[in-house]
Amino acid sequence: MVSLLIAFICVRSSVWTSYSAYSYFEVVTVCNLIMILAFYLVHLFRLYRALTCISWPLSELLHYLIGTLLLLIASIVAASRSYSHSGLVAGAIFGFLATFLCLASVWLSYKISCVTQSTDAAV
Repeated sequence: MVSLLIAFICVRSSVWTSYSAYSYFEVVTVCNLIMILAFYLVHLFRLYRALTCISWPLSELLHYLIGTLLLLIASIVAASRSYSHSGLVAGAIFGFLATFLCLASVWLSYKISCVTQSTDAAV
């Protein structure tokens, strides 16, 4: 979340050369921030126990996969359009860092769920 917020602030406070590329980057980072916060609040207040009609692990996995793909595309576009503006370059770098961290989160979540399922099956 912190790397997404830093990427958003870097791009928002810089001078833009391509309005469409950086507005797309801003929309993707803000949407990812909001969705990560929403899933965090669901887990924090244990709302997943009350809302059993939603498959929370599947929805979180889909969110991370789609959000990571969109963030990767936005970071590539921002990096290609940044030229020599240091704030935009920093935003693109933090976008790539956030992409890597989202991929790591997906991998760790999947690994933990597989370990949990295999130990439940053995019992």
